[in-house]
Amino acid sequence: MLTENEIATKVLDLCFKIHRHYGPGLFESVYEEILCFELKKAGISFERQIGIPLIHETVRMEVGFRADLIVEEIVLFELKSIEACTNVHYKQVLTYLKLTDLKLGVMVNFNVSLLKNEIKRIVNKL
Repeated sequence: MLTENEIATKVLDLCFKIHRHYGPGLFESVYEEILCFELKKAGISFERQIGIPLIHETVRMEVGFRADLIVEEIVLFELKSIEACTNVHYKQVLTYLKLTDLKLGVMVNFNVSLLKNEIKRIVNKL
């Protein structure tokens, strides 16, 4: 079984490949579709746009949010195609991690010239 870091590296390699080919400017949903195609081709398991329930006190709310991708059941990926990510985006991913009890989240913003400048690892200290 791969570690969180190994999974993140494999998925980010695919993100770099996609960004080199298409560059910035596409909708987030297009990058997500292409990444899912590449993950499937590579034999990497993932769930896409999965509803994550939120439990408030004793009330279970069926969809607290939708995770863009959860890869190999242990790494959450949040994909963006925006001008720039801000602290609120990172805090959102940390909240997602807490709700899912996952340790590692990765935010990737494809709408930039240099992809490496808009990749952020977020760790849930559990």
